[in-house]
Amino acid sequence: MFGMYGFDMYYVVLVLPCVIFAMWAQWKVNSTFDRYSRVYSRRGLTAAQAAEAVLRANGVPGVAVEHIAGKLTDHYDPRANVIRLSDAVYRSSSVASIGVACHEAGHAVQYARHYAPIHLRAAIVPLTNIGSMMAMPLILLGFFINLSGLITLGIAAFGLSTLFQLITLPVELDASRRALAAIEGSYLLEGDEVQMARKTLWAAAMTYVAALAVSLAQLLRLILIFGRRDRD
Repeated sequence: MFGMYGFDMYYVVLVLPCVIFAMWAQWKVNSTFDRYSRVYSRRGLTAAQAAEAVLRANGVPGVAVEHIAGKLTDHYDPRANVIRLSDAVYRSSSVASIGVACHEAGHAVQYARHYAPIHLRAAIVPLTNIGSMMAMPLILLGFFINLSGLITLGIAAFGLSTLFQLITLPVELDASRRALAAIEGSYLLEGDEVQMARKTLWAAAMTYVAALAVSLAQLLRLILIFGRRDRD
């Protein structure tokens, strides 16, 4: 009885507010992108051209910029050394699209400059994937056979996902910082357009803050539930 009650209360008190925050952050990034995707750069550069300009400004050669299907599927692939920009971004000259493209170029610059956190994030991806798959099965198995060691191992496996989110946040913030520095330094956008791009990237950053908050809340919830069970 207490276990289920504790489970529900921990979720309501810890996790649910973070989930609501994450939903708000996702709405915010979508609405901000949609708003500034209707504001077009006075210079008329496309997002693809802007990404290439960021690479040139940072002296990073050999990175291709390609089109990919979807909305906000934009990413930098370090294995192929390619920036892939989505349908709504690649050919667009909107302020929002230029901000997104320059952010992805910022990731390419991070790899070229050997920015340690992004290499650390890439290195732990395999462990994070295994941990996310094994965490709950280990916790549940440990609970049903009453083996606290398995529960602890499961919580540690879940903690890898939290560690990934913890590393991801500064990586994303740094990519946006590099993007905005290039946008201003190379005059890719003018005047109030820079602030619009900044708002777009800030909204995107909030989704990473929210993801970290949800993961931390879930981790704390697991520790409180099963830590109390062990004490009882």
